[in-house]
Amino acid sequence: MRIRALGVCLILAVFSVSSFAQSNRGTQTADPVAGTWELNLAKSKIVPGPAPKRVTRVYVVNGDQITLTTNIIGADGKPTTGRSTYAYDGKDYAATGSPDYDTQAVKLVGPGSVTAELKKAGKVVQTVSRKVSPDGKMLTMVFKGTNAKGQTVDSVEIYDRH
Repeated sequence: MRIRALGVCLILAVFSVSSFAQSNRGTQTADPVAGTWELNLAKSKIVPGPAPKRVTRVYVVNGDQITLTTNIIGADGKPTTGRSTYAYDGKDYAATGSPDYDTQAVKLVGPGSVTAELKKAGKVVQTVSRKVSPDGKMLTMVFKGTNAKGQTVDSVEIYDRH
């Protein structure tokens, strides 16, 4: 009887550990970009200027889909909202709210790290790299290319988790 009870306890313990490991696997692979990020103007380099007064980026992850809403208060005080929903598959997805691009193609490079091509009328106009710090508190985005005015874009934007 004791052996049978010990066997049942052992089976339950193995099942519990296995279930715990599987449930934690989901949190370990969760996208670290999910959440709200505020631009840290003091740490950022915005070229060309002028820098916006404020930028908030909100990433919502639903399965393999990422929805990004970007709220910008321009240097002139005018608000702009950009939106896109995409996957990390390198395919083009529509983006609204920016005069610089109308689609983006995003690829996962590593944990918390992606590259993207921003396109206008099918032509790549900017490349972007995005990296979440290992502690999950800082987001770095590097933009290179040209904007809708034909100006060179060479920006490093630093965001703090909000």
